[in-house]
Amino acid sequence: MSTATISTRRAPDSFAVILMVVLCAIWGLQQVAIKSTNTALAPLFQAGLRSAIATLLVWGWARARGTPLFRADGTLGAGLLAGLLFAAEFVCIFLGLTLTSASRMAVFLYTAPCFTALGLHAFVAGERMRRIQWIGIAVAFAGMALAFADGFTRAVPGHSGSAVTGVIGDALGVLAGIAWAATTVVVRATRLAQSSASKTLFYQLAVSAVILLALAFALGEAHIDTITPLATISLAYQAVIVAFVSYLVWFWLLTRYTASRLSVFSFLTPLFGVTFGVLLLGESFSARFLVAALLVLGGIVLVNAPTPSGERRGA
Repeated sequence: MSTATISTRRAPDSFAVILMVVLCAIWGLQQVAIKSTNTALAPLFQAGLRSAIATLLVWGWARARGTPLFRADGTLGAGLLAGLLFAAEFVCIFLGLTLTSASRMAVFLYTAPCFTALGLHAFVAGERMRRIQWIGIAVAFAGMALAFADGFTRAVPGHSGSAVTGVIGDALGVLAGIAWAATTVVVRATRLAQSSASKTLFYQLAVSAVILLALAFALGEAHIDTITPLATISLAYQAVIVAFVSYLVWFWLLTRYTASRLSVFSFLTPLFGVTFGVLLLGESFSARFLVAALLVLGGIVLVNAPTPSGERRGA
C-alpha cells in the first residue's frame, strides 16, 4: 500500500473530482436508505448491523489483497479514537433521523467540511487554507443555508412531535457533522495518515460495530420488527455500497489529495439528498434550491482554485 506523505498530497485532479461527485451521490441517497429501514430495524441496531457487515467485508478485502490489519504499527490509540468518533457520528445520524427529515439531516450533517477545514488548519500544517478557499467554503455554506432556509421553520413531514423535537434532531445532525470532521482530523493528524485505507476503515467499522450493537442490546433495541424487501435492500446498500465501497474510496483519496479540498465536495451531497428526497420521499422542491446549487458549485470552484506554484507542494 502506498503511503503518501503530506508533502506529496495535492489538490484534486479531474479523476478525484469525478470520484468525489460519485461518492456524494452515494452519500446523498444514504439518508433515504436509513429512513426506509427505520420501520423494520431500530436505529442503533440498524447502525450496528451496518458496521458489522461492512467490517467483515473490509476484513475479507484486506485478506484477499494481503493487507495486514493486525500488525503493530503504533496506530491502535488513534484507531480506537477514530472508531469512537465514527460510532458517535452514526448514533447522532440514526437517532436524529427519527426526529427530523432526511433533507434537514443532510443540511446539518454536511456542515462537516467547515469543521474539517478548521480542524485541519489548526492541526495539520500541510492543510493550511488560503483566503479564497475560505471564501469558497462560506459561499458553499450560504448556498446550503439558502436551499433549506424555509425548512428550518416548517413542520417536519411525517413527524408529529413538537418543534422542539425537530430542533433536537437538527442538533444531532450538527453533532454528527462535528464527529465526522473530528474523525477526518484524527486520520490526518496521527499515524493513521501513514496507514492503509483498509486498516483505517477497519478500525472505524469494527469499533463502531461493537459500540453500536452493545448500545442496541443495552437499550433493548436488538430486534427486528418487520423485515421487508425494501428494508433488506436499504441495509445492504448502507453496508456494502456506503460503509464498505464508498468509505474505502474516501480514505484512499485522503492518502493522495488534500483533505480540506476533498471535504468541500461534500457540499454536493445535500443537493443529491434533496433530489433523491423529491424522487423517493415526495419532498418539496423549489427554485431556491437551484440558486443554492449554483452557490455551492461556485464555492467548490473557489476552494479548488489553483494555488501559486510555491504553495502547490502542501496546500
